[in-house]
Amino acid sequence: MIAKTYFSGFQDAHETYNAISEASDGKIYYVLCSTRHDVGAQMYCYDPASDKTQFLADLSEALGEKKLNYISQGKSHTEFFEHDNKLFFATHVGYYEMIDGAQQLPVNAPDGYKLYPGGHFLYYDMTTGEIQDLALAPDGEGILTMTMDKERERLYGITWPKGYFIDYDIKKNTLKNLGLINGLGEFGKRGEDYRVLCRSILVNPDDGHVFYSTAEGDIYEYDPFTDQVPQKMEEVSMRLDYFGKYDVKDAGSMGYNWRKIFWYGPENKAYGVHGNSGYLFNFDPKSRKIEIVERITSEPSRKSGMFDQFSYGYLGFKIKNDTIFYLTGAPIYKDGKRIAGLEKISMGAPKGLEYLHVVTYNIPEQKYKDLGPVFYENGNFPTYVNSIAIGDDNDIYTVARFDHNGKKIDDLVKIFLDT
Repeated sequence: MIAKTYFSGFQDAHETYNAISEASDGKIYYVLCSTRHDVGAQMYCYDPASDKTQFLADLSEALGEKKLNYISQGKSHTEFFEHDNKLFFATHVGYYEMIDGAQQLPVNAPDGYKLYPGGHFLYYDMTTGEIQDLALAPDGEGILTMTMDKERERLYGITWPKGYFIDYDIKKNTLKNLGLINGLGEFGKRGEDYRVLCRSILVNPDDGHVFYSTAEGDIYEYDPFTDQVPQKMEEVSMRLDYFGKYDVKDAGSMGYNWRKIFWYGPENKAYGVHGNSGYLFNFDPKSRKIEIVERITSEPSRKSGMFDQFSYGYLGFKIKNDTIFYLTGAPIYKDGKRIAGLEKISMGAPKGLEYLHVVTYNIPEQKYKDLGPVFYENGNFPTYVNSIAIGDDNDIYTVARFDHNGKKIDDLVKIFLDT
């Protein structure tokens, strides 16, 4: 498959996770991230009808923080959730300080700047083009993970680096901090209270209950209509042999966490992927049961029997019209031998390069299909792919790395899907 690259105009664009979604107006909305303390993440949209991108906002500027010299809102790591002609999402920190060998929230601001104020829940009004701030994360933390219960108008998030679970009621304009979800999250000391944080929160639209996983593989359930904090589900967990074995106190993998999960209404259950192993599973909260469905890594990965090079697993996972679309890796072979990457990494980064494949799984038909590798027109291939949107034309959109005028950037990519 052929992928077309777009330069949106942001020279400093760097690694977007999750932050791209299709909307009801037929456009694709996305955020390009920044690692600079003085430049915020940039929000854009792409119109397939005109084949053009449009700049919408600098998130730090839109939130009124740029003029106050706060460390920038450098990232968004969440999808856009459309409701009432608004796109709800969250912001995250992009500028870090290396502390004890790990990227952490800065404790020393650059000269003339204030420390990061915390991530925001916010929305973009598709009618007026305005951005509205809703709530600020506690303790100056960024918002790493988010979902929305549209029926009950609530936003849920997990903060970074410590991992607070937060509940924002849009109607009441109230924010609850339900406490830390697992150890001290990614702020913790490795080998002790470090725990990698869940990147995908699930809402059961039928009853409004919320679910997230932990590095140990526990699944927590939150009932927003009680005064209780999230409760561990005793009858079910993600600790399955097929997913592998992990030292949950160390970095470099997502442990037993699910990587991405979505509700599938026709079966009243969720479908998710365990990132490292690439196994698709379904989760039924009512029967408290997880079932392995299929390994949805690429065909070359399945044949090799090896995990993908990105040990966190890929986030380009989405359900549309009864079909799961998954952007995943495939091993590169040279002279008949698989090119192996690093044995271990200390954070969410690839161990080595992989090809990009598009995999689909039709749920009612229980049919897996690897649609093959993706290449740019110049013969290179997309890397650092961890997001997905599906257009009205069924073409696939993501943010990937490519060369632009001699510089590597991350920007919009359109994959022409021919199924």
